[in-house]
Amino acid sequence: MSPSSTPGRVASVVLTAVLTLAASLLAATPAQAANRVTPGSFTGYGFDQCVAPTQAKMDAWLTSSPYWAVGIYIAGDNRYCGDDLQVNLDSTWVASQLRKGWRLLPITVGRQASCSSVARYEDRRISADPTRSYAKAREQGRIEARDTVRAARALGITVGSTLWYDLEHFTGGDRCRDSALSFLSAWTVKLHALGYRSGVYSSGSSGIRALDDARVLSPRRYAMPDQVWVAEWNGRADVSSSYLRPDGWMPHARVHQYRGDHTERYGGVSITIDSNYLDLGRGSVAPREGRHCGGVDVSKSHYRRLVRGDQGAMVKVVQCLLREKRLYRGDLRFTYTRKTARAVKRFQATRSLPVNSRTNARTWTALLAEGPAPLVKVGSASHAVRRAQRALNAATSARLDVTGLFDAATTRAVRTYQRDRGLRATGVLAADTWSQLKRGLS
Repeated sequence: MSPSSTPGRVASVVLTAVLTLAASLLAATPAQAANRVTPGSFTGYGFDQCVAPTQAKMDAWLTSSPYWAVGIYIAGDNRYCGDDLQVNLDSTWVASQLRKGWRLLPITVGRQASCSSVARYEDRRISADPTRSYAKAREQGRIEARDTVRAARALGITVGSTLWYDLEHFTGGDRCRDSALSFLSAWTVKLHALGYRSGVYSSGSSGIRALDDARVLSPRRYAMPDQVWVAEWNGRADVSSSYLRPDGWMPHARVHQYRGDHTERYGGVSITIDSNYLDLGRGSVAPREGRHCGGVDVSKSHYRRLVRGDQGAMVKVVQCLLREKRLYRGDLRFTYTRKTARAVKRFQATRSLPVNSRTNARTWTALLAEGPAPLVKVGSASHAVRRAQRALNAATSARLDVTGLFDAATTRAVRTYQRDRGLRATGVLAADTWSQLKRGLS
């Protein structure tokens, strides 16, 4: 604020800011106001597909595939699947996926590099005119950002979400590269001004390498995207890349498209996709677990059978779990007493288990699984995952580390349990599998 500013001017500026904010809030659609920021914090699998799948297909893959993020093409004149083909993609579709836990990656395929060899981009390329530091390319980038935000708002994709620019592979000289970087820099700056985060998808060997070189070699020349999406089809589901320096967009700001166009089938539904691995935001991090009964460690790799008269630390575990369910009111002791046995019988009777006072594998499994039964799979991080890991350790020989993070080992354990129980071996812990665990079936 300059010294010549007056209190009246200050008040005017403040009032203008308040009115602008109010107008922006009123302009937000109800769907946008209700939706969460996407993709948020997540480490796990995603797919992208030219046309947004039907709700039935999304639901089938939700409960049977490892994927929990999906790329959707929302804007850009160079989209192969334009608005005329996106018959499923609207604000209702977006709200439904977000409500079910999907992370969305909204993509724009607009102007492409000036040296692109793809014929259909001929009239829709980034200007390579170097006048005034590629002023035309920068203006084009700002226009794409405004158009993308307009499309995102119409779909209910809320402020704070990441919007991705798809810059396809290109090969060319300095002007082609510098104009593309100027375009993407303006795209990022404009998105930030409009309240969104910036993402760039590109081939590792062209756009991503150019961004990373610019980040390191000319750090103040261009605004860098918040997140990068690297197309490098090496088949490895991770976020490493031979085209990025180890510190580039690390930690938790990368997506890796590790496999290109192919068809996968889950839940009886086939979709042609590209496969991706994400590590974004804070990544998938389980919440800190609270203390049980003043400090009893209830997480074990194995839960041994207990009967009246047994002694040891495992006895305190069953007493603690029963106390938390208000079925045991005695002191926590190292001996399986008559009072402990009665509490176990009460639990068994009220959960339709065989009533015998013994804490066997079935009782342990039901006791450990009890609670809410949300859908959890690769990338989930929650207290529910901890309960699942404990219950699987009781029901099987999985011997999982109880971390609260649904990892590859947990996926394998769920598949094994499902296979043994005659369920579809999806590796996804949905209602059918929770039901079996809660009944103590092993």
